[in-house]
Amino acid sequence: MSKIILTGDRPTGRLHLGHYVGSLKRRVELQNSGEYDKIFIMIADAQALTDNADNPEKVRQNIIEVALDYLSVGLDPTKSTLFIQSMVPELTELTFYYSNLVTLARLERNPTIKAEIQLRGFGSSIPAGFLTYPISQTADITAFKATTVPAGEDQMPMLEQCQEIVNRFNNIYGETLVEPKIMLPSNQTCLRLPGTDGKAKMSKSLGNCIYLSDDEKEVKTKVMSMYTDPDHIRVEDPGKVEGNAVFTYLDAFSRPEHFEKYLPEYENLDALKDHYKRGGLGDVKVKKFLIKILEETLAPIREERHKWEQNIEGVYEILKKGSEVAEAVAAQTLNEVKAAMKINYFDDDALIREHSEKYKNAQK
Repeated sequence: MSKIILTGDRPTGRLHLGHYVGSLKRRVELQNSGEYDKIFIMIADAQALTDNADNPEKVRQNIIEVALDYLSVGLDPTKSTLFIQSMVPELTELTFYYSNLVTLARLERNPTIKAEIQLRGFGSSIPAGFLTYPISQTADITAFKATTVPAGEDQMPMLEQCQEIVNRFNNIYGETLVEPKIMLPSNQTCLRLPGTDGKAKMSKSLGNCIYLSDDEKEVKTKVMSMYTDPDHIRVEDPGKVEGNAVFTYLDAFSRPEHFEKYLPEYENLDALKDHYKRGGLGDVKVKKFLIKILEETLAPIREERHKWEQNIEGVYEILKKGSEVAEAVAAQTLNEVKAAMKINYFDDDALIREHSEKYKNAQK
């Protein structure tokens, strides 16, 4: 069986460091590993509209932002298929067929959906499209016969529901769909990078993100205002590293060579943490160290983005060609699904002959 990856992002804003450590960096590694036969990376605009239906312009404008971020971090259109979800109409048809295989009660029990509904404050006014998000996601995954879906732990209930739908379809109609497996992040630190304000999650709405496209001055400003230990008032005070956003970012981004290059008085991150916990190390010094590390990470990404910004027509052409490739693959899967469900009427010569002979015989 071919090894195929399907992953993607909702285009509701520019991508940030949380996306980078949580998924983008890993995608580039998987793309360049040579271990996978096909990699599909989707800009999930249709899913973004499930809770932005009254503001489609927000989604429309952010498609190019996400595409630029993809290309700037190293996603290569010659190795991965980059496409826009709504440009593959077969996904909508598959979603409709799969919707008959799951109950409303089961959708309402999905922990991820429940958490997202609460987060968005829908109350009883839940858009039907948002509630059926797991069905749409199943269509996305199965359309490309994905065997692997890189995702965080919070997406496990979604993948479990996808597996349920796949198994139910195959049990009713015969082995047709491929059951996917989730690939969790290998670095536990990167499971959830906090916002600069110390909140549990980077969020565009909270304004606590460092974006991949931020310039050097913006990154410096955001890091210098970053949440640390509120009890670490004076340099000589002992400080806490647990829950300290600066040290969480250092866990995610610092490497041994960074200390040799920028902070040679410390052997490694553990030594820096020990000094901070003992007291005698100020937040400003630690933040300046983090700024240098982040700039080393972001400078080449920023430079690559600027190149693509000078060729926006080329970016749209990449998305157009990728969407055409994706649609051809999804169309083949849809044909197989309809054949399994026996709703491929015009392709079923045996059915046509059967009915033809039936009525001819009836007239004799």
